[in-house]
Amino acid sequence: MTEDNHSYAPVRSLRVAVMFLTRIPTGWIEGLETKDLAKASWAFPVVGLIVGGISGAALYAAAASDLFPLACALIALCVQAFITGALHEDGLADVIDGLGGYEKTKILEIMRDSRVGSYGVLALIFSVGIRATALASVAGPGIAWGALIAAACISRGVLPMIMYTMPAARADGLSVNAGQPSLKGVAIALALGVIFLFVLLPLSAALMGIVIGASLVGVLAYWAQRRLGGQTGDVLGAAQQLIEIAVLVAAAGWSASY
Repeated sequence: MTEDNHSYAPVRSLRVAVMFLTRIPTGWIEGLETKDLAKASWAFPVVGLIVGGISGAALYAAAASDLFPLACALIALCVQAFITGALHEDGLADVIDGLGGYEKTKILEIMRDSRVGSYGVLALIFSVGIRATALASVAGPGIAWGALIAAACISRGVLPMIMYTMPAARADGLSVNAGQPSLKGVAIALALGVIFLFVLLPLSAALMGIVIGASLVGVLAYWAQRRLGGQTGDVLGAAQQLIEIAVLVAAAGWSASY
């Protein structure tokens, strides 16, 4: 088996996806290259299953200790951020900071700056606050656990589609080096994300999550294409956060109606 063919092996692809999207140890991966990320992108929602499963378990354990629902939600999000290294939160903060720029070069410079501005700080506060309160509003830790998994899966399952449909905005960086996923990989990732979403959430909540998430990501994609000429790793991180927010809010809205 050649190295290129080996790159498509399911177990290896999953390990590559876990390595790039989380801080979970995966061991040595022979011949690892940045371009392997695009080949492994079909496994993004499976990584979401792992992340959502662990953080949901933390929420359930906290609820078993009779902690206030908001505290349980914050514990779950804290565990989630630790597992992922706050990768997607960092992307959201950078993108929102970039809104303060007008020219492409300036926006990209702002987004690449390791320092977080006031816009970015507020974005993180609102992201965590909205997700935590939405989780706390879901009726019961079991349903909240399912909502966390659903949100984590679909929010990562959409990312390969963005990588496929939008060009890289930079001439360098992770996004351009990762390459473009195959159409088959995009379809698998999206299908897995949608399946997890509709299995774990009621139909109305799943549909509402899709509507809200598609609207938010649509606005983000329009801005990125217009201002940047394409997507970056930060844009992908922001998209993940927006979809996760949308799904958790939809789950909370459904729960409140019952």
